[in-house]
Amino acid sequence: MTTKEYTVESQLKKFPSLVPRYLIEIAGVTIIYLLSNYTLDFSSINDKGLKIAAAALKGLVHPSIDLITRLDSSGLLYMLMETLAIAFLGTIIGIVLALPLAFLASRNIAPKWVNYICLTIISIIRAFPAFMYGIMFVRVTSLGAFAGVLTMAVSSIGMLAKLLIEAIEDMNPGIVEALDASGCSPFEKIRYGMIPQLSSNIVSIVIYRLDINVKNASILGVVGAGGIGASLIFSIGKQAWGEVGAMLLGLVVLVLVLEYFSTRIRKRLAVGE
Repeated sequence: MTTKEYTVESQLKKFPSLVPRYLIEIAGVTIIYLLSNYTLDFSSINDKGLKIAAAALKGLVHPSIDLITRLDSSGLLYMLMETLAIAFLGTIIGIVLALPLAFLASRNIAPKWVNYICLTIISIIRAFPAFMYGIMFVRVTSLGAFAGVLTMAVSSIGMLAKLLIEAIEDMNPGIVEALDASGCSPFEKIRYGMIPQLSSNIVSIVIYRLDINVKNASILGVVGAGGIGASLIFSIGKQAWGEVGAMLLGLVVLVLVLEYFSTRIRKRLAVGE
């Protein structure tokens, strides 16, 4: 009780010296808010836009049963499976490419000059959004799901490598030092000393990125990179709100299913640790 009172009293005594910093922070946030309001134009919201929004919400309540029950390549199930396949393959390729890059960029693994080069590469990859990679790969490989897979793979490298670097630098160095003292090669140290420590982190990071890639893959169809996005934009363009509602509901169900299984896997990993 005495310690708590002393802590509260010390914070009260310290507060006057912190007031200028708080005022500067509040002023900075206020200036950014005012500049944002000045930059953005909200006058485009009109009655027509509100009617379209109401029609879209109505489509969610009355989705197209024909689109849901159709089992060919134009059906909802096929489009969702294609979107999931793009996200899954892109994530797998991304982690395969990100792993060696993350090891070379870690300060406890490689020399500083190698760290600098690899971190620069990772920063360059992360600088471009997935949408821009989609446009580029569509030009290179033409329209289709393959462009979407390449887009997901390259756009995943930056985030996966960054999270892996943090996990590699935080792991227990004792095992690696013991292997080093026993004369193991660098590959053996990674294989038997680092990978077993990182396996649960790698799985958790991959699952997290897969969730993100499913959402990204759903809009890649806008640029012709496969997935459900192209059909969704086309249905919005022709104002087929029943089809739009069916696709959006399908995406919601897909995300919820993935979230359920990813949560269960993470819990098992936590129990295993």
